[in-house]
Amino acid sequence: MSDTTPASEPTLSEQEQVRREKLARLRAEGVDPYPVGFPRTTTIAALRERHAGLEPDTRTGERVGVTGRVVLNRITGKLCFATIRDATGDVQVMLSLDALGPERLQAWKSDVDLGDHVGVEGEVISSRRGELSVMADSWAITSKSLRPLPDKHKGLTDPEARVRQRYVDLIVNPESRRMLHTRSAAVRSIRETMHARGYVEVETPMLQTIHGGANARPFTTHINAYDLELFLRIAPELYLKRLVVGGVEKVFEVNRNFRNEGADSSHNPEFTMLEAYEAYGDYDTMLTLTRELIQQTARDALGSTVVRHTGDDGEVAEHDIGGDWRVVTVNDAISDALGEPVTNDSTLEELSALAEKAGVPLAPQWGRGQVLLELYEHLVEEHTVLPTFYKDFPTDVSPLTRAHRQDPRVAERWDLVAFGAEMGTAYSELVDPVEQRARLTAQSLLAAGGDVDAMVLDEDFLRALEYAMPPSGGLGIGVDRVLMMLTGKGIRETVLFPLVRPGQ
Repeated sequence: MSDTTPASEPTLSEQEQVRREKLARLRAEGVDPYPVGFPRTTTIAALRERHAGLEPDTRTGERVGVTGRVVLNRITGKLCFATIRDATGDVQVMLSLDALGPERLQAWKSDVDLGDHVGVEGEVISSRRGELSVMADSWAITSKSLRPLPDKHKGLTDPEARVRQRYVDLIVNPESRRMLHTRSAAVRSIRETMHARGYVEVETPMLQTIHGGANARPFTTHINAYDLELFLRIAPELYLKRLVVGGVEKVFEVNRNFRNEGADSSHNPEFTMLEAYEAYGDYDTMLTLTRELIQQTARDALGSTVVRHTGDDGEVAEHDIGGDWRVVTVNDAISDALGEPVTNDSTLEELSALAEKAGVPLAPQWGRGQVLLELYEHLVEEHTVLPTFYKDFPTDVSPLTRAHRQDPRVAERWDLVAFGAEMGTAYSELVDPVEQRARLTAQSLLAAGGDVDAMVLDEDFLRALEYAMPPSGGLGIGVDRVLMMLTGKGIRETVLFPLVRPGQ
């Protein structure tokens, strides 16, 4: 068999075969089922706005051209009714024998299927029941659909099908269309808030020769031109800090990051983050910015700071994320969860004993900071509902963070947690190039020892710090996580095209 032999055609359902036969017939009759365009004069939303409150059985005298996908088609004798949908809404189309004549009315009945795109020209009227309608005097198929839409009563309900065929999901599920617009409004709000506060938006490389800025496993690739191994970025941090060194005192990026760490209800290997840095800010500065930014995003995307989440019992609960948010040290949070005190003086042995008592699994090579972090993730993070800033993590698990100004055993770092998931993190940035070199050297030794999540030494970044970076605060917020927080949905619903295993 030749390598160029085309793959066999998939088996067609009866409906798909009928639609292809219609397509062939239309072409044989000289009808172009995929024309270059149609003389549309208005969107459906604009049409509805102009004629809101129209009395029943009214003729407006206004003639329009509208386009949309046929989502409902009711065939009767001398009068047919259809609903068409464009990106802005739905409107009823009426097709009568008197207005179209027998040939064009019969063509609608025989040629048009659910899912087809059509263009309709005619007068704007209201039906006897008061339904805003376009009384068609001409129409055309603008794109023939060769596959039937899902059952109009059941819709597309299978979660896997909704993810794999998002285009169908958007056609038939109003909730998915709302999510798309909610996400768009949220991302726009984030950008506008940052611009309004004087931050400069930039773009940094996605392909990097050295991965850094987070403890995560990278994706690797290869550039043929230079014969080099490259990494998809796990974070833009080290490049944004170079810009702060260069004098860009308030900088941000809404970026795509890639981490080779699996996928679940709150993780996608490719995700969107806001990362920002402010000279002469610190982790308290970034705390206030983060709270105000997310609350403004809620107002812009939802209309209020009230969010709705479905509990384990299936009940929907409302939560107001307005106002101040709790700020708790990591030690205090773990102490509350255990019912026993945990302090900066607690030893590795004491923390390990507490973990064993609480049923938190540990690895034997972990140091004190990693054990404390594991206690926090198991006992605190996943049980947090309302937005809470947990601050002052151990320095040894915060390699890019300035040591706390009162106690160097902890770092000036917070994590924002809401509804059981981390939303973001912020630091008072470590700008001492000597200390940063020591910490990255320690990380690189871990990486050389087989720790796939450890950072490696970036000499150019360290060289940049040696030109002096001003005291700064930095933050990273997961945009996908913010959408989950605002909508109560999982990441596969808030991301348009999450990565899934190949399938039909």
